[in-house]
Amino acid sequence: MGTHVIKMPDIGEGIAQVELVEWFVKVGDIVTEDQVVADVMTDKATVEIPTPVSGKVLALGGQPGEVMAVGSELIRIEVEGAGNYQEGASKAAAPAAPAVASAPAPQPQVEAKPVVAAPATASEHRAAAIVPREANERPLASPAVRKRAWDAGIELRYVHGSGPAGRILHEDLDVFLAQPTTHTQSAPGGYAKRSDAEQIPVIGLRRKIAQRMQDAKRRVAHFSYVEEIDMTALEELRAHLNKKHGDSRGKLTLLPFLVRAMVVAARDFPQINATYDDEAQLITRHGAVHVGIATQGDNGLMVPVLRHAEAGSLWANASEISRLANAARNNKASRDELSGSTITLTSLGALGGIASTPVVNTPEVAIVGVNRMVERPMVINGQIVIRKMMNLSSSFDHRVVDGMDAALFIQAIRGLLEQPASLFVE
Repeated sequence: MGTHVIKMPDIGEGIAQVELVEWFVKVGDIVTEDQVVADVMTDKATVEIPTPVSGKVLALGGQPGEVMAVGSELIRIEVEGAGNYQEGASKAAAPAAPAVASAPAPQPQVEAKPVVAAPATASEHRAAAIVPREANERPLASPAVRKRAWDAGIELRYVHGSGPAGRILHEDLDVFLAQPTTHTQSAPGGYAKRSDAEQIPVIGLRRKIAQRMQDAKRRVAHFSYVEEIDMTALEELRAHLNKKHGDSRGKLTLLPFLVRAMVVAARDFPQINATYDDEAQLITRHGAVHVGIATQGDNGLMVPVLRHAEAGSLWANASEISRLANAARNNKASRDELSGSTITLTSLGALGGIASTPVVNTPEVAIVGVNRMVERPMVINGQIVIRKMMNLSSSFDHRVVDGMDAALFIQAIRGLLEQPASLFVE
């Protein structure tokens, strides 16, 4: 038997260090070739690290949240044969990097599901659920699973995990919730006193989001502007186009119309479609409109980029927005797809509220926020009529964008959306 050492691979783009986000194996586990053993995060995306060999895990090289240098030891695996590592050998004698380091970086994914063991049966779930973990033992689970458990009043230490390394999945919560006896024993009722608390390390994507938001609020002189828009005519047009072309070209949401309005308005306000390098004191006004589409996933907010929105039709942009959003939610978006935006569009959909104050996505200087659309009585030509109304809540970098220009830009978008034919008049 020998030892095979996997080192932190070179992800590319000159990255010298990455953050270890999550282990999918533990010491003593048996792994197979190409099985994903860990997730690491660069400044742009999460990347899966597979093992090029089969064997038994001997040691893990770091803890989740730890920043590790490229080329440092990630994991040791006991293998058949000599392996690539000898105890006592000098660093010079050790291989510069395992095969995984020279292979192309794998595409990032948010949920790695390597097969470590056969999934637990329902009876095995029930048997395991009644035996809690130690009180200080923190079960493995994604943020989405933890939130769902918290909302349901479930202590995760009572839930059997069928995922890699005992990770608790949504399916495990489904099984647990179907057990009224164990559920009521471990989860307090609506009026019961609770003394439990959970500490969640800020690591991985959540750490990157926190750093970017803090940096944006610290460096950018934010100001926000809210405008009300009558969306009735545009919604009639959207319904007509979907009825006529939906089956052949795909259904249109509101987003491609908003993107088109931003593209057209930016022609007269190039200072809005810009980026600002505050260290070099340099503003770059972009001819291309690369729209960042703020997308919420289980692990946090990501902003994939719709490139050259100015050149795409409604359906082309709609298709690309859908593809990018799915890639971001599944954490499969590439680093290139998550960088290079010149202006950002953010929407909370049906949860959009009346108004919001979105944070500028630096180094951009503007972000357009979409609020909820509602039917409201409005006075038009002295008559009370029901119209579909929606607010745009947008924020700007006041170091670059003057208040008047921001207001005129949003008013231009308003005019285009309220008279949707003008979106397509050249």
